[in-house]
Amino acid sequence: MTKTKITPEEALAYHLEPKPGKYEIVATTPMATQRDLSLAYSPGVAVPVQAIADRPETAYDYTVKGNMVAVISNGTAILGMGNLGALASKPVMEGKAVLFKRFADVNAIDIELDTEDPEEIIKAVSLMGPTFGGINLEDIKAPECFIIEQRLKEIMDIPVFHDDQHGTAVICAAGLINALEISGKKIENCRIVLNGAGAAGIACLELIKAMGAKHDNCIMCDTKGVIYQGRTEGMNQWKSAHAARTDARTLEEAMTGADVFLGVSAKGAVTPEMIASMNDNPVIFAMANPDPEITPEEAHAVRADAIVATGRSDYPNQVNNVLGFPYLFRGALDIHARAINDEMKIACAKALAALAREDVPDEVAMAYGRKLSFGRDYIIPTPFDPRLIYVIPPAVAKAGMDTGVARRPIIDLHAYELSLKSRMDPTASILQGVHARAKAAQARMIFAEGDDPRVLRAAVAYQRAGLGRALVVGREADVREKLDSVGLHDAVRELEIVNAANTRHLDQYKDFLYQRLQREGFDRHDIHRLAARDRHVFSALMLQHGHGDGLVTGATRKSAHVLSLINHVFDAKAADGAVGVTALLHKGRIVLIADTLVHEWPNEQDLAVIATKAAGVARSLGLEPRVAFVSFSTFGYPVSERATKMHMAAKVLDDMKVDFEYEGEMTVDVALNAQAMMQYPFCRLSGPANILVVPARHSASISVKLMQEMAGATVIGPILTGVRKPIQICSTNSTVNDILNMAVMAACKIG
Repeated sequence: MTKTKITPEEALAYHLEPKPGKYEIVATTPMATQRDLSLAYSPGVAVPVQAIADRPETAYDYTVKGNMVAVISNGTAILGMGNLGALASKPVMEGKAVLFKRFADVNAIDIELDTEDPEEIIKAVSLMGPTFGGINLEDIKAPECFIIEQRLKEIMDIPVFHDDQHGTAVICAAGLINALEISGKKIENCRIVLNGAGAAGIACLELIKAMGAKHDNCIMCDTKGVIYQGRTEGMNQWKSAHAARTDARTLEEAMTGADVFLGVSAKGAVTPEMIASMNDNPVIFAMANPDPEITPEEAHAVRADAIVATGRSDYPNQVNNVLGFPYLFRGALDIHARAINDEMKIACAKALAALAREDVPDEVAMAYGRKLSFGRDYIIPTPFDPRLIYVIPPAVAKAGMDTGVARRPIIDLHAYELSLKSRMDPTASILQGVHARAKAAQARMIFAEGDDPRVLRAAVAYQRAGLGRALVVGREADVREKLDSVGLHDAVRELEIVNAANTRHLDQYKDFLYQRLQREGFDRHDIHRLAARDRHVFSALMLQHGHGDGLVTGATRKSAHVLSLINHVFDAKAADGAVGVTALLHKGRIVLIADTLVHEWPNEQDLAVIATKAAGVARSLGLEPRVAFVSFSTFGYPVSERATKMHMAAKVLDDMKVDFEYEGEMTVDVALNAQAMMQYPFCRLSGPANILVVPARHSASISVKLMQEMAGATVIGPILTGVRKPIQICSTNSTVNDILNMAVMAACKIG
């Protein structure tokens, strides 16, 4: 599998643009009028203040406490980088905060405490109790992390969870449940070896023992060897609790005859010889990051019967904490839990294990570019499985209720499951899916405008993200100069730079173009000028002749002009069935608008074709199409010639017997708002539309640009569909990310 390369420049730019950091606070209530402000602050705020003073539990009703987690660190164990201090840990904690939001719709704020004194941290965090519904401790070194977490659990009445310990333990336990099922073993009979006696290692062993593993069957090792009863060197109370009665003194000795290896230590800690000495069907969780104790290739070379998991996303069976902590906290917050206990963690592990045994939805398999089914290479769900949000939190919540830590039990778990489904942001999973499909496709992508720094940065990002080969049309000196200006001087060697002067195919291109245009007033001189001097035509000719798999252009010229140039090479006119579809991503919703590129003033027949092509784009993005023909009129009122064609377009589709939902004509609010749609019980749409077919290109342009500028919507498109080869035309104000998204669309052949 292709490895992704992230450069320092890209990482810094990501954190700097469009605003420093990774999140901002947004008000959820109106703040426009004097009345709004009076309700938000004085005097209106006095009412909930008194209510909470009288009944403290109502803080969960009238404040953000019930959906707010603090992500707290002192920076003493940042990732694998060590003690770099509280301030340096802030990017990591911000990252953790946005993961909470992205995966479980939990609001989180990062707090960095500038002290290494456990007592100061305990005091500071305990005083914050009224603010938050839960505390996520992160990147605090052992053994202080044990002391801090244990004391805070004792004195606070909200969940306190050190994710470096328990997050890893929960996902590890989930994978182990399934690995042992596949290998036909029971946890109570297994010999388990753990290498790495830090926070994560100790938590893994504690949870596995809580699930039934026998104490003396579990051998813990550190850098000095086996932790055995009677050992004195390098010991502490947490290691002593796991000292086993064993004659083994080295990791090598401990591994002989072992059923399970759990590694949270360092690259290369395990040798092929150690793996060879293990029991039949060995389970190997080599979780050291960024490089495992032993790679799956090395393990399988000596033991074909091994089941291997790592912490890496580029190998099967990734032990990824993001499968655990967002959903553990989601379930805990929703029952107003006093704690996250072992039973809740085990419930999370069992629910994850059960999910991996279920049939994998097509959109997940499509996103990963391969069929996923329960077995040796799929024992843990993938982080982008959309079912996680509504499968894991109910299991956690139920365990919390059963063990008495719930302040407010959930009565109807089915209704709770439905409410969790509504929290899911489909746009993120859709984009993740198309990126994964693009990575699997490995398309050679032609970037036509190699003299534009945005295009060059997108081309570099495309190649370094492992999506495929980037072919840049331009002059090498020009490309080098532009890359130098944006701090990517080393990238010029990675790109393939193509132009009319260095291709051996120019005569072939010109012959093709002459055959195509000779009866349209173009002579040989015109053809040479087009093929050799116009980058858009040259790029289209490359694509036509199979010298690239997709084309991205339009960042430097108006889309209508670019489309006219592409038409010299391809049939991309309205009469040819070409349609432009723009995707708008905003507040967790995705809506497609068509036609945004080709048809100037479509009639009802054209509108039906546009709807059909847009439905195809929707399905290729993983959406089930619901088309609304939109107008200023709703189902015949007010009457207007301009609304009538929208009404007639639906009738054309009736005759075409299409296999997707459609309705019209209607206003945009009726199309997108479920409450407004309910006023028309005869409406054939089963829910809000996700495709808006508009009366003309000017209304499409106005709609898209208004949403982009006023609402801050992410715009992908126009996606050109109905053309024989994948061509995507950007807008002139596209960002680097916009251009990259269009390249991904072309790579996936969406359109």
